Amino acid sequence: MNRLSSPLLKTLLVTLTVFGGLPAASAATPSAAPAAKADPARGGALYDAGDPARGLPSCVSCHGAAGNSSIVANPKLSGQFASYTHKQLVDFTTPNRQQPIMTTYAKMLTDAEKKDIAAWLAVQVHKPGAAKNKDTVELGRKIYRGGIAERGVAACASCHGANASGIPAQYPRLAGQHQDYTTAQLEAFKSGTRANSPQMTTLSQRMSTAEMRAVADYIAGLR
Repeated sequence: MNRLSSPLLKTLLVTLTVFGGLPAASAATPSAAPAAKADPARGGALYDAGDPARGLPSCVSCHGAAGNSSIVANPKLSGQFASYTHKQLVDFTTPNRQQPIMTTYAKMLTDAEKKDIAAWLAVQVHKPGAAKNKDTVELGRKIYRGGIAERGVAACASCHGANASGIPAQYPRLAGQHQDYTTAQLEAFKSGTRANSPQMTTLSQRMSTAEMRAVADYIAGLR
């Protein structure tokens, strides 16, 4: 009788296979590929030219050459921390930060493209701004450097730095930003239309519009 056809041998083979007596064939699990680094050159090309094939316009049209917007309603992006810019581009695709134009275009970008653009903007030279209202600059300075203690408004400098240069991966650079844009963002935090920073929502709700404008004007003159 053929030994391989023996009922006893078949039973033994089944038992060994089920309970691990025979090594099961398994492919080695490949190690995860390292995350690709951001490509600033590719980000710069996308910023400057967009992608007509996808209907994606250049960022220059709204944010200016090298991220130095000349339109006061649109933020200057040059010199901003890459981690912060990337986070905002991601947030525009969520309910936490909805803005019709930016939400549309942010959704068209891949995550890698968001990182590429952010990396390119981070190394662009930032053009300084200037305070414009001499009547409120002192109020703005007091709020920025000392807060409003009686209402629990912390000093802006405690997070954004003495010169509004920010803290990488935590708080954005604000120095030189357009007054109109900064004021609009504070108002958006206060109203809840921008909800991607609980701290800023709390603080802005404790400030008047006049105080927001004063601190925004002061920030514009920092460098």
